[in-house]
Amino acid sequence: MSFDLPPLNWLRAFEAAARHLSFTHAAQELHLTQAAISKQVKLLELQLHQQLFVRLPRSLSLTKTGEAYLPKVRDAFERLDTGTQEVFGRQRGAVVTVRCAVSFAVNWLAPRLPDFMAKYPTAKIRLVSSVWSGSDDAHHFDLDIQYGTGSWNAATCHRLTQEMLHPLCAPSLLCGPTALRTVGDLQAHRLLHVIGYQEGWATWLSAAGTPQIDPGGGLQCDTSLVAFELAASGGGVALGRTSLIEKDLQSGRLVMPFDLAVPIDEAFYLISPAQDALPPDAKLFADWLVTMARPINPATIG
Repeated sequence: MSFDLPPLNWLRAFEAAARHLSFTHAAQELHLTQAAISKQVKLLELQLHQQLFVRLPRSLSLTKTGEAYLPKVRDAFERLDTGTQEVFGRQRGAVVTVRCAVSFAVNWLAPRLPDFMAKYPTAKIRLVSSVWSGSDDAHHFDLDIQYGTGSWNAATCHRLTQEMLHPLCAPSLLCGPTALRTVGDLQAHRLLHVIGYQEGWATWLSAAGTPQIDPGGGLQCDTSLVAFELAASGGGVALGRTSLIEKDLQSGRLVMPFDLAVPIDEAFYLISPAQDALPPDAKLFADWLVTMARPINPATIG
């Protein structure tokens, strides 16, 4: 029996782009370039002799044909995934895969990882950092570190951080004709935002009592890493979470121009299946992670 099917990588590119309605976000998920995703989708359309997407200036939308094709492709992938797991199992245990938001991985986890490696030198850990992550693919990872309010349908969910919002800027912004001395001085500076956070400049400015400043103005970034880099270069004022700012403050690249720190509900959480279902190295890593986070927030929820 022969199958007249498009290449699997073309279908993966189409499914990811259709789910995100973005070639860029699909590329980030599949660890490819935006150009590669765009080319694979175009080749798929040429083979099918049908247009699957409407290319808009800053986004995508599915054509009627694309909308009809997407559930068929998704169903095929789900059946293939289920069949593979039924025959071969998940092959878990050899290497523990931990997914983590890239800003948390760089600013919080990486400086602490040498402690884990020193205590457990034989443990095999694979760290996968991501900008955009969701619960729909969490079953692909042994442990998942996500940012939010803790409303995930998971077997166990440990809160790792207790966050507060802190404005951050380059030391050079504390002097000169537009120096940041009072909150009102923010009117002369660009506000830097991070996409995906529910609580941001509107929350902090409201607590500061400065309704005259537009909380939506400024520049949008997809990660705190980009926002901090822009701020350190004098490109604006970023808003940092407590767990992400320690390294930049200690190095002096960034400073806090104001004393006001505003507590928020969002935090980083460790999400995992039931503890008795974890491979031994995964349980070691989970226990170590919760212990390392305890000075920030000793409470856990499950």
